[in-house]
Parts: sequence; C-alpha cells; structure tokens
Amino acid sequence: MVTPLEPWIEARTGAPPTPVALARYQGNRLRATVDWAGRRSPFYREHLAGTMTLETAGILPWTKVPFTTAADLIRHGDRFFCGSLDDIERVVTLFSSGTTAPPKRIYFTREDLGHTLDFFSVGMAGIVSPGDRVLILLPGDRPDSVGDLLKRGLARIGCDGVPHGPVRDPVETLSVIGAQGIDALVGIPVQVLSLVRAEAGICGAGTRVRKVLLTTDHVPRAIKQAVESAWPCRVFNHYGMTEMGLGGGVECAAREGYHLREADLYIEIVDTETGAVLSEGATGEIVFTTLIRRGMPLIRYRTGDLGRFLTEPCPCGSILRRLARVRSRVDGRIALGPTQGLTLADLDEAVFPIPWVVNFQAVLTGDAGMAILELACRVTSRAPKGAEDAVRTAVGRIAAVDATVGAGCLQIAVTCADVLGLPVSTGAGKRVLTDSRKMQPEAEG
Repeated sequence: MVTPLEPWIEARTGAPPTPVALARYQGNRLRATVDWAGRRSPFYREHLAGTMTLETAGILPWTKVPFTTAADLIRHGDRFFCGSLDDIERVVTLFSSGTTAPPKRIYFTREDLGHTLDFFSVGMAGIVSPGDRVLILLPGDRPDSVGDLLKRGLARIGCDGVPHGPVRDPVETLSVIGAQGIDALVGIPVQVLSLVRAEAGICGAGTRVRKVLLTTDHVPRAIKQAVESAWPCRVFNHYGMTEMGLGGGVECAAREGYHLREADLYIEIVDTETGAVLSEGATGEIVFTTLIRRGMPLIRYRTGDLGRFLTEPCPCGSILRRLARVRSRVDGRIALGPTQGLTLADLDEAVFPIPWVVNFQAVLTGDAGMAILELACRVTSRAPKGAEDAVRTAVGRIAAVDATVGAGCLQIAVTCADVLGLPVSTGAGKRVLTDSRKMQPEAEG
C-alpha cells in the first residue's frame, strides 16, 4: 500500500504522481518560484540578477541558479519577504544551538501555514489511525505553532491531538499518558528516551503507546531501538526544518527512508565543496527549493545536513523519492588528528545504548597538543557506581577515539548527574558536538 502522500500530491499537481508528471510539475513550479521571488523579494531581486531568463526546466540551467544560505537569512531576513507586512501570519525565530550568532527569522502567510497543515495531516495518516489519541510533546501554546498545527492536522484525519509541550518532568508526562489514554505520541528523540528510561524505574508502570514519531532533531538508531525495546510500539522518523515549512519528509509503514513532500519542495543533493549536483545515491548536502510558498520562498537553500537519495524502490510501492536517514551535519565532523574525526552521531550510537543514560552534552576542549573530550551525562537514579567509567569505556570503543587516545593526544572526561526528570535539553533545538579547543596559531613565514 502506497503512502498517503501520493493521493495528496495527485490532488495538488492534478495528475497521478509518476516520475515524469512530477518532474513536469516541479519544473513549472521552479520557474514560477524564480519569477515570483525575483519580482517581489528585494533580496532575490538582487540575488537572482542574471538568472531570470533561464529555462529552469532543464537540470543544467537550474544548477546555475545561486544558492541561498543560512547566513543570507541572518543578514537579510526581512528582505526575503514577498508581500506586505500585513500578510505575515506567523514569524518563527531560530537561534543556532551552541552559538551566540544572530537568529534567523522565518515568515509565514496564512496560505503558507495551510500548506504545512495539509502535510501534517497526510504525513500522520500513514502512522496513526482514526480514533487515536496523540500526545504532542512539542511547543503548542501559541496559535499556528508546530504543536497547534499538528493538533489541527490530526483532527482532519479523525484523531485527537493532546497538546502537552516539551517534556519537563518525565514522571509527570508518563502520568498524563496513562490518565489520557494515549495511543501515540510525537516528540523530540532525547525527550521520548527520557520517558522510556523514567518508566523503567517505576514499579508497575506500563504504557499503551503503540506509535511514536520522532522529530525536530536527528534520530540516533540507538534511541529508536531503546524505545521499541521498552514499549510495544513502532517508531517512525520525520525529517524537516522550519525553513522547509516545518516538514520535509516522513517514513511510511516500511520505515525505509523519508518520503518527500514533493508537491511543495524540490530537493537536491550537492557536493559540499563545489556545489555540483551529485548522482543519485551519492552523499552530499541537502538543498531544497520551496515550490508553492508565497510569503518567504527559499531558492536552493543549503540546509547544512548530509544526506542521500535511496535508489531502490520502497517496499510500500510508492514512486516518491526517499532520503536515507539523516545522521549528521556538513560541519558536524570534528578533527581529532590528521586522519581521525568524530561526529555527534558516533557518540550517540556509543552512549545511548547504556540503559540509564537520558542525554549528554559533549565538548572538545584543550589545545592542538592534547584534546579533552568532556561528556556531561544526565542519568537516571538507576545509574550504578562507576557510571562515569562505563560511559568512558563505551566512548573509548569508537575507532577514532580509541586511535587518538592510543596516540596520547586525547583524554576522556565524564561527569554524571541524576536528573530525576530534567533532560539536558528541554527545547526543540538540535543537539551539537562543540569544539572549544584553543588551537595554536600558525607560525608566520
């Protein structure tokens, strides 16, 4: 059975979503988007100068259209908007995790928010069933917030969305799950993990949750496995970002890659250095163009995420393109030495299988001669004595860490704190691996 996205895309495009029909639709929408943004957006009027007469239906001319970056949004955010300020229905402010950089602001019109609502409905229809009660562990106190849009989208398919907000106290949230008769939930990976591991320490606790959608951050395989091992549920992954309109792709019942929101987004995979479009199946940076957004269209926006298209057919039978699981960022690999590097994904798969770890923060300090990998772990009250040694041992098994420690260039420092209910991050920001080393300056020639 194909994903519910297919009939939705057919209704949007006016034709069955064959590869040829989708390519024709997307080509037309790319031309319309370039034309609209070039005429209405002060930023794109300048940014696209010289590209306005391109025939964008062909892949070669389209690759000459310049990229848009996060730095562009930070510097010129207000100049992206294509209409009057009176048309703005919602503004989302995004701060970069672990930095003091100025925020990005993303503007949405009422029509733009409606498109997100549509995607939430069809995306969730492949996961939950009519009559399900779905706990929404995302910000939802404001009208048109992600939680509010999800609640309204669920109502369209006969489900009862229960707003909750990010997890502050796992024990309290577990009581809500029981009292409200929750069948499914949508939440941030580390916060859902905190529920599972808090429940494991409660005598007689049990949950009827059967479906879980993890979103807003990269999903470590270890977290997915931990949730499915503890609860009788199936875990689905969502990929997206606010810049995409809060949603980009979602897994179907086969759970083998994100089926993309192809009626609203055109996705490319490009070389991280040259920007050249890569062959199908190659890993590179995910770039997208909005196809129907009117308020703040984005053209060839570089996400900073590394990904690749899956080339084999999906078991569900859908012809929609799929992205493989997104694990890391373009700038997410930190050098440990001339040939060794470390990513947050490496640490995730080493640390999260430890059954009493809820979350952790990782910072690389020291200098070019001796680096120190500092891990601040939040753990449950069931953490044994010597918990720090257990974490240190698990991290030391990472090949790059093992080699660098063996070379005498890296030390591992671990601290553990019993959270009882407060994960390291209760917000919706993405977790990062921070490099705070004081690098030695290069000698002057």
